[in-house]
Amino acid sequence: MAAKAMASTDTDAVLRQSILGSRRFSNFLWATVSAIGGVGFLLAGLSSYFHTNFLIVSDPSALQFIPQGAALSFYGLAGTSLSLYLWFVSFLNVGGGYNEFNKDTGKVTIFRYGFVGKNRIIDLNYKLSDIVAIRAEIKEGLNPRRVLYLRVKNKGDIPITRVGEPIALSKLENQGAELARFLSLPLEGL
Repeated sequence: MAAKAMASTDTDAVLRQSILGSRRFSNFLWATVSAIGGVGFLLAGLSSYFHTNFLIVSDPSALQFIPQGAALSFYGLAGTSLSLYLWFVSFLNVGGGYNEFNKDTGKVTIFRYGFVGKNRIIDLNYKLSDIVAIRAEIKEGLNPRRVLYLRVKNKGDIPITRVGEPIALSKLENQGAELARFLSLPLEGL
């Protein structure tokens, strides 16, 4: 889902879209699978080095450390590192945030979480009067791309949908049309 919900307040002057970041099911699934596999390979490699069985299901201690145990240890470290990275990114919720369009204050806020550091929080604010149009980009093929952009005067196009899995075409069209209708702006690209 590109935007979890398009909710309006009682005055219908504020439109807020929640953006799903790294805390998605697929990231949790792959983090868990790579942790299990990585730890298993690492324990198998260590079993061959120390000639002691660290695994319950099989006995890799009879393997020679060079080359089998070293390769198992390398793959174990790689899988465990990938798992730690995915858990860390999910914990930080990189890419998560919201878009807020407020007619009362005349402002657009695009808020996202990033990686640790001075740019951890990305908070872009623009005037509604600087928004020229809503643009949809749709590319099909091997690497499909379906993104909504805000076309801002003197700033270019700013993406307002999530990164990652492509959004369903009907959902993208509905979000773009609803946003264009709310802001009374043209919808380009469809």
